[in-house]
Amino acid sequence: MDIIKRSVAEFLGTFWLVFGGCGSAVFAAAFPELGIGFLGVSLAFGLTVLTMAYTIGHISGCHLNPAISLGLWAGKRFPARDLPWYIVAQVLGAILGAGLIYVIATGQPGWVNNGIAPNGYGELSPGKYSLMSGMVTEVVLTFMFVIIIMGATDGRAPKGFAPIAIGLALTLIHLISIPITNTSVNPARSTGPALFSGTQYIAQLWMFWLAPIAGALIAGFLYHYLYPQPPAERLEPVVAAARPVNPSRPPKSGRR
Repeated sequence: MDIIKRSVAEFLGTFWLVFGGCGSAVFAAAFPELGIGFLGVSLAFGLTVLTMAYTIGHISGCHLNPAISLGLWAGKRFPARDLPWYIVAQVLGAILGAGLIYVIATGQPGWVNNGIAPNGYGELSPGKYSLMSGMVTEVVLTFMFVIIIMGATDGRAPKGFAPIAIGLALTLIHLISIPITNTSVNPARSTGPALFSGTQYIAQLWMFWLAPIAGALIAGFLYHYLYPQPPAERLEPVVAAARPVNPSRPPKSGRR
């Protein structure tokens, strides 16, 4: 499909990821007596990926994340020539999602900007975890996320279930790491909220690009080394799981 159309799909998908996930954290996580808490925010992020995987997986592969795009490139699942298009679209979608959250939040009387669910370490970490703790967490969790994505979308994996596995994986990742870094594993997701949360969060963005990309590249190279796919099966994530059966092709009879 045309790279512009695929990039638009990535833009919309990443917008939904940030607006749905970070929006749930800003508007609903601590709402008096009815707040959804860490569990609700974790589910919100997982649901954004799950819904978008079924919606745009057959169009763009539903990366929604520069680290995933780079990890899939490392795993021989994605061409280098498309990386700039996808990464720019993902970052712009994240900025739009965070900006819309900011616009809505300012409509509450007495609202104080405590951040649009930004990521941070040290004093900006929800649990005051150090830079080292945050970096290790982001590398390891992004590594596991990309491993799960590559395994679930492998041409040899059960078909049709990849979006569920990927969405639940992101839910689990958030359950682990919200107290540590507020969970990134996605440079675009970190960039959008940081731009509307203050210069202190922008100053820490480097880590939320470096650590997820490092974890994703390690995962991509390792998965391809351990479980290489035949060239015909090297597909973008979710596409393999969601590819429809060709109705014009007659079923095999079993005869020779």
